[in-house]
Amino acid sequence: MTKTKLVGWIATLALVALAVLSLPSCDGGGASESILNRSVGAEPESLDVHAARSVNAAIVLRDIGEGLTGYTAGGELIAAAAESWQVSEDGLEYRFALRPEARWSNGEPVLAEHFVYSFRRLVNPETAAFYANFLGDVVNANAITAGDMPPDSLGVEAAGPLELVVRLEQPVPYFLSLLTHNSTFPVHPASIDEHGASFARAGNLVSNGPYKLDSWDIGALITLSRNEHYWNNDNTAIDVVRHHVLPEPGAELNRYRAGEIHITETVPTESFAQIREERPDELRIAPVINVYYYGLNLTKPPFKDNRPLREALSMAIDRETITEVVTGRGEQPAYSWVPPGVEGYGGMTVGFESMTRDERHATARRLYREAGYSEDNPLQVEIRYNTSDTHRQIALAIQAMWADVLGVETTLINEEFRVLLSNMRAREVTQAFRSSWSGDYNDANAFLSIMESGNQWNLPGYASEEFDSLLARAAAHPDPRQRQLLLEEAERVLLSDHPVIPIYFYVSKHLVSPEVEGWQDNVLDYHYSHHLSLNADD
Repeated sequence: MTKTKLVGWIATLALVALAVLSLPSCDGGGASESILNRSVGAEPESLDVHAARSVNAAIVLRDIGEGLTGYTAGGELIAAAAESWQVSEDGLEYRFALRPEARWSNGEPVLAEHFVYSFRRLVNPETAAFYANFLGDVVNANAITAGDMPPDSLGVEAAGPLELVVRLEQPVPYFLSLLTHNSTFPVHPASIDEHGASFARAGNLVSNGPYKLDSWDIGALITLSRNEHYWNNDNTAIDVVRHHVLPEPGAELNRYRAGEIHITETVPTESFAQIREERPDELRIAPVINVYYYGLNLTKPPFKDNRPLREALSMAIDRETITEVVTGRGEQPAYSWVPPGVEGYGGMTVGFESMTRDERHATARRLYREAGYSEDNPLQVEIRYNTSDTHRQIALAIQAMWADVLGVETTLINEEFRVLLSNMRAREVTQAFRSSWSGDYNDANAFLSIMESGNQWNLPGYASEEFDSLLARAAAHPDPRQRQLLLEEAERVLLSDHPVIPIYFYVSKHLVSPEVEGWQDNVLDYHYSHHLSLNADD
């Protein structure tokens, strides 16, 4: 054989070997390596726990990082980086005992001082962390975020190498749930000192979770491998996790059908009925605490100081038609702001839920006239929504409903999400707008608090002294039952003011391969890779 042919054969064999290594594990990876291929949806914006803000980033961060607390596969709160904790009688001090066996991916111990460093970095205004408010009830946190106090005045301290003390300004019944969020995960101080803003890149990132970051091919693939130093490594089944960047649901579905990914992040609307018929055992649909809503700008006409108009528009929307005909993937019509399934909460609903369609329409027309509008003087209003076929179809449906029931003349305006978000926050050009909210922790406060005066996510500009007072009283009340009653009353006030129009409650939508074991549906839609395994027999 000539030298040229030999080189050619070597190159060919190398390409074949590379192709084989690139294939997903269809049999659990064999005895040598178990590889899970899952879709992360859109590209994560960052793997810095304090810069990340999207659901897509959180999926990866929950694999490579770990907070003081975490969740089981079924969504039950458990100890994680902390093995135990004690709470003072007044609920203002938490003492966490960290796991002695907890290690960073470089083998160094995870210490209380690392959490102190990370918490201070989260609230530091120079970090500009999107979720800085998660520690808003820690002593001095809000003053630090506002730039009025230094970060080292935050109410956290390392009482010992493995003892973390957190002091709150008021009791927070859901505080342990907040600590499951990726923004409260520890960062590795030495890595930030060495690499600065590049510390979260592949090759630099030192993490404390079940996996470590091996590579990140922008627009394609994020590859993680087992963190052998992780304290619970013996109970981690998957060796390698490949998070595929697949922002288009149709492309994601094609990759799943081809056996190239084990788990999808969603299911396309147009393919849902066919998938439900063809793969019923692989389709996972479950309620989640997430609401799709239309916001109304309360700072300007026509919605400012016009509650009858806001209520009329809400009553004219046929939520059942939207969920059955437009979305059609198991979503539930929304007649409340706080979704069903929130732990320890009964909930309230708008007063017209029990009315028939004809009764709603008749009442809506009366309120419309009371608000100053009629067939001769129709409301002219704009609906803004971000680019999406589903958002457009819902906007078209609502446009038709408002016209049919009330005679409203509606203009639809499609904007890119960043433009829409900027406009919603500025409240200068917006009238009605599409938005949604997902609970980052399982408590009614996750939804009610964003409607407080001054909250950055209070996009309608809602301001109610009664509502704010009820939330403040609930936050300070030590009795869980009384707290629940106060929160329910706050929701009643909110719903009666109609600053938002809840449309439907989301459901999680995934395709999960029969090879995957350990998957459990939960209302947060959290699915840690280290809870999963692959069945080589399927």
